[in-house]
Amino acid sequence: MGALDSLKEFSLLTWMRERRQSRKLILLIVFIALLLDNMLLTVVVPIIPSYLYTMDDEAPIEDRSTPTTMPFPPSSTFQTIVSLYDNSTYETTGVSLLSTLQPPALSTSIAPTNATGSDCPKGDKQLLDENVKVGLLFASKATVQLLTNPFIGPLTNRIGYQIPMFAGFCIMFLSTIMFAFSKSYTLLFLARSMQGVGSSCSSVAGMGMLASVYTDDEERGNAIGVALGGLAMGVLVGPPFGSVMYEFVGKTAPFLILAVLAVLDGALQLFVLQPSKVEPESQQGTPLLTLMKDPYILIAAGSICFANMAIAMLEPALPIWMMETMCPRKWQLGVAFIPASISYLIGTHIFGVMAHKMGRWLCALIGMLLVGISILCVPLAKDIYGLILPNFGVGFAIGMVDSSMMPIMGYLVDLRHVSVYGSVYAIADVAFCMGFALGPSAGGAIARSIGFPALMVIIGVIDILFAPLCFFLRSPPAREEKMAILMDSNCSMKTRSYSMQGTSYQMGDDFETESDE
Repeated sequence: MGALDSLKEFSLLTWMRERRQSRKLILLIVFIALLLDNMLLTVVVPIIPSYLYTMDDEAPIEDRSTPTTMPFPPSSTFQTIVSLYDNSTYETTGVSLLSTLQPPALSTSIAPTNATGSDCPKGDKQLLDENVKVGLLFASKATVQLLTNPFIGPLTNRIGYQIPMFAGFCIMFLSTIMFAFSKSYTLLFLARSMQGVGSSCSSVAGMGMLASVYTDDEERGNAIGVALGGLAMGVLVGPPFGSVMYEFVGKTAPFLILAVLAVLDGALQLFVLQPSKVEPESQQGTPLLTLMKDPYILIAAGSICFANMAIAMLEPALPIWMMETMCPRKWQLGVAFIPASISYLIGTHIFGVMAHKMGRWLCALIGMLLVGISILCVPLAKDIYGLILPNFGVGFAIGMVDSSMMPIMGYLVDLRHVSVYGSVYAIADVAFCMGFALGPSAGGAIARSIGFPALMVIIGVIDILFAPLCFFLRSPPAREEKMAILMDSNCSMKTRSYSMQGTSYQMGDDFETESDE
């Protein structure tokens, strides 16, 4: 029995060791990490604009809730606040949103409710001011991530990818809990900023880990395309999930569900990655500043930045523009992003494989042009259905760019620098974060100053003008010292091949000699 138990224990340990070394399991972990991170990133998109508006409007509403104006019991005050964009509450009470936005002296006159437009807060100064507040809140995550990335990249080169990956999970879990229970702008801002640190750890370590275990360029492109599918799924599920849960359950519920999923991801990381085990890179990586001076890496990073800046500007500005022009229900604010999310998932899945065959530079060039054209068409929409095609084009085009440029980052390091990937994917994540930092912060102010349509024209033209630069990535040259290393490597491989053929030939002679005897 003792020997049998020892044999079973040995088999279990062998199985666990094999699973830990499985590239597919590592890909699954990165996929889940990006999924949860981007669900948390986008689940707030339909919640925050409405929640901040109602939170700012809470005190005036309570001041006006006298028996002559709003005869509600105290327990129904919150429902009245939450339903600012839901006409059903005001239809049952006979008070319109227009009357609640008037001064107290005028609120005795009750206007008839109108589900088609009179209840829509067009031109409301408070609503327009939300552009700036929401933009700064959304940008805080990307800004902190932008500042953290230059430290995480070199750190992964020294201590390996496992510990930063697990640290990213822990920080994201704390951020999710803060989002669930925060009831002030300051705490929400802090939770969003904390998420930036966790995202930096997860994104840089995850992409570097994939680049290190998938050494073949085509396989690496396929793996990164699958991992970006997790990002796409998070972007896809986040807005509608958040809007529906906020509409029918409340603000806390979606974040608690994400926290439970994050715990499951952490358990999987503990089992597979063993984050307590430090495995530094065997080679000394190229310094971060050297990589940042490489013009080809800068072009790839610029493509990632400006393509994602388009959707980053849409996230805070589009829901507010819809409130001004379309008077949608709260759940529609999140559903409007579904076409972009679905098409991003399709784009990353298709071009993770096709980009290698058609040329990643060409895929990115077409994607940048398509982003610009699609974003120019967004303000032409008159209702939520008119947003379907432009948003679909935006998401699909960004999927083309991301699935092309992320593998090219690893390829450029292999071709022109030392094949250690933490720093270069820190640069890629910096580019991604610059888009999501500058997009919401600058976009909110621009939308308030010159309008949402003008904002879309600006970012659309920028993407179109940047697209031709992708041509320079068609055949980037190798550095002279890297070329020498590659030539030496090829020569040694050929010598080894010739020696193996000679050995085979000698073995053949011996076999023939023995046969003759």
